[in-house]
Amino acid sequence: MQDARLFPYEQGHVGTDESGKGDFFGPLVIAAFFMPEGQSQVLRELGVKDSKRVSDRRVEEIAAVLRRGYVCSVVAVGPEKYNELYAKLRNLNRLLAWGHARAIENVLEKVAAGKVITDQFGDEAFVRNALLKKGRAVELIQQPRAEEDAAVAAASILARAEFLSRLRSLSRDAGLTLPKGASDIVEKAAVELVRRQGPGALDKYAKTHFKTTQRVLRAAGPA
Repeated sequence: MQDARLFPYEQGHVGTDESGKGDFFGPLVIAAFFMPEGQSQVLRELGVKDSKRVSDRRVEEIAAVLRRGYVCSVVAVGPEKYNELYAKLRNLNRLLAWGHARAIENVLEKVAAGKVITDQFGDEAFVRNALLKKGRAVELIQQPRAEEDAAVAAASILARAEFLSRLRSLSRDAGLTLPKGASDIVEKAAVELVRRQGPGALDKYAKTHFKTTQRVLRAAGPA
């Protein structure tokens, strides 16, 4: 753990965002990014904006710069752990709140920040209750279209880059390309995966609470 004194910023705020929430394959990734005061324009000039508006290649290039130059944290929940947590919590917003809280706490271990901005994905109490001692002292703001804030946009870039990296790794492990999203192409790949490795493979590579799972198992036929 880096000493907080290495990052003596007193002004600025933390932004958080996630990636993989709507993707059948791959992890759920949550990132937190500390933006010192006065850095908003610098980030915009770097190309930081909502990752959904940036190509995958550019996302990974920008993320590399952000990791080198700023205080940030990325929390990745792989499919197996995701499925385990979802089975316990039975609520995606609670799982998201846990991930956002952990990423926030990791940043607050490195730098003092008084404010956190995150997208509005559920009751603010979910995140606040999941925060530990340091996090409970910050002002927490949940707002629609939070990616318009440069710190949140930077977090979205970091989260997407990690998601893409981990999805490639899972594809190598599975022996076939695991597509992004939850389209017909994704279902076709999932059917192929089940036919090769059996229904249990979905626990390792996919978010099994998606309705996609039942359609895939029906299409794949008897195990």
